[in-house]
Amino acid sequence: MHLGAVTYNVLKDWDLDTILSKLPELGYEAVELRTGHAHGVEPSLGDAAREMVHRKFANSRLRLLSYGSTCEFHSPDAAVRRKNVEEGKRWVDLAHDTGALAVKVRPNGLPKQVPREQTIGAIGDCLRELGDYGSQKGIEIWMEVHGPDTQNPPVSAAILKAANHRNVGACWNSNPTDVVNGSVQSSFDLLGPYIRNCHINELSNAYPWRELFALLRKSGYQRYTLCEVAESNEPDRFLRFYKSLWTELNREC
Repeated sequence: MHLGAVTYNVLKDWDLDTILSKLPELGYEAVELRTGHAHGVEPSLGDAAREMVHRKFANSRLRLLSYGSTCEFHSPDAAVRRKNVEEGKRWVDLAHDTGALAVKVRPNGLPKQVPREQTIGAIGDCLRELGDYGSQKGIEIWMEVHGPDTQNPPVSAAILKAANHRNVGACWNSNPTDVVNGSVQSSFDLLGPYIRNCHINELSNAYPWRELFALLRKSGYQRYTLCEVAESNEPDRFLRFYKSLWTELNREC
């Protein structure tokens, strides 16, 4: 496995050149650029700017892994879901033009006024359409395990089953709801077959990180775990510490 970072939230104030120069020096191999941050890489970029982003990453030691969109598909309003799908397609176009592997999307809850199965089906339909579009562009779609109710592994697994698309996978999000009796085994059993990416957060908390890393290795996962943590007044120092702790927790015992 490899270590990367999401620009949320410790890196939110770094511009693109700072990200490209500092992250490799600090031991990080890839980045997910989240929307709304100082890097400024958004679907609004024109062709010349997209080519510049592509060239900068191609000439660096850092991989542009993915884009962290906030596209979400749980709304009971079909027009809102349609707007989010179309926005997701704009992110796919950006990923294609700049050399990224994937676009991250998410559900963000189960509206109480709608039957649960109906919402799960609607999210699955949106993911399937975006998966089709991404396939045409060579871009994967990653559904973050996210949101009230929808972050529960059985619900996320049901959504991915409803999507039923080989270009749509899960972004494991290291949520407290993953942990059952101190273990993530049962949650991993549900979501493991879908995992394409992994967000990790505070490695000093009580989450069973060593177990998660062992399960990922055993499953044959050879992709990235992306640091997604709160702000720090000393980001360079924090990221060095985080890299050291990640290395220790990822060590085979």
